[in-house]
Amino acid sequence: MPTATQSTPVREKEVVVSGKDARPAKVRSTDPSDFVVPTGREEEWRFTPLRRLHGLHDSLEPSGTWSVVANDVAGIDVTEFEGTNGPLPRFVPSDRIAARALAQRERTIFVDIAPEVEADAAVRVRIETRGVAFGHIIVNAGHHSKASVTLEFAGDARAAINVESIVGDGAHLSVVQLHEQDRTAVHNGEEQAYVGRDATYLGGVVLLGGDLVRVLPRVEYDAPGGSARLLGALLAGPGQHHETRTYIDHSEPHCSSDVAYKAVLQGEGAHTVWIGDVYVRHTATDIDTYELNRNLLLDDGPRADSVPNLELETGNVQRAGHASVTGKLDADQVFYLQSRGISAADARRLVVRGFFTDIMERIGVAELTERVTLAVEAALEGEAHA
Repeated sequence: MPTATQSTPVREKEVVVSGKDARPAKVRSTDPSDFVVPTGREEEWRFTPLRRLHGLHDSLEPSGTWSVVANDVAGIDVTEFEGTNGPLPRFVPSDRIAARALAQRERTIFVDIAPEVEADAAVRVRIETRGVAFGHIIVNAGHHSKASVTLEFAGDARAAINVESIVGDGAHLSVVQLHEQDRTAVHNGEEQAYVGRDATYLGGVVLLGGDLVRVLPRVEYDAPGGSARLLGALLAGPGQHHETRTYIDHSEPHCSSDVAYKAVLQGEGAHTVWIGDVYVRHTATDIDTYELNRNLLLDDGPRADSVPNLELETGNVQRAGHASVTGKLDADQVFYLQSRGISAADARRLVVRGFFTDIMERIGVAELTERVTLAVEAALEGEAHA
């Protein structure tokens, strides 16, 4: 087994002290009992409708049915382990549901990319779950490898599934989550990436399905020179809750991070949440970081919450910034297209598709771009017949 995945899970409570004020304590632990049962008043849960989690955070016990299908790619092994068997995770959860999923996991899916392999095709792992499903996914990219992995989530489960990505020195790894679950499904997943020396990581999140989907991407750097991009495309319809919380922990010098999330919302009760945290420690000199969130509201029913946060313990950086914009469909854009003979419905469709274009191009998976396009078409077609 790769060394990177053999570190024993630890129980830690992280308090960062940099010679100035101590950062408020943040609990990270593999033991669910170290986390209080959330009430909704906590910062990390204040936007989440806890009742719609149906007990994932306190009472539900795993009893799910799983179907895992992966394609064959030379140099890459995909192995499914029962229960807590398989490689030991390096992952240390930062919320109660993630800790429960790790401790009580029914499946561990291990995607192992051999060192120096340059995959000639993307790895696609389709995970369909039903019932109550707790699981863990490890993607291990050996040094100087290059690969792209797409994790496709489907089914109607109440699921807690974590993802960890270990990016070896000099490796290039892309891990994209596609959520196309049934509209009754619930999913909570923490995603942690560990980026090695001069390594490049892309973490993508595409949320199209589910009743409530909550994804928490986190990036840590193991050595200088690492680069990370977190990209997201969210399409929320009536009653859907899509929540993403990104966290970049800059602890090493000469690293970079780029976060860009976009959401389109329509219909009564559609709700998206993006919380973007970047923490630059005093040791992370000469870094470059930027985060962006944009939300497009197609009518008066949705709500988009957007909170960018940037904390710097050093001023010795190349760039550190953030931006957040939420607005309605630009009537001028629609009018311009109509003046060129395009119908109002087609004009709206083109504007929405164009809104996602740059994100999907940067994610770089053509099939996912097509699925997003089809989802937009279906959503707007449903609106036209509403």
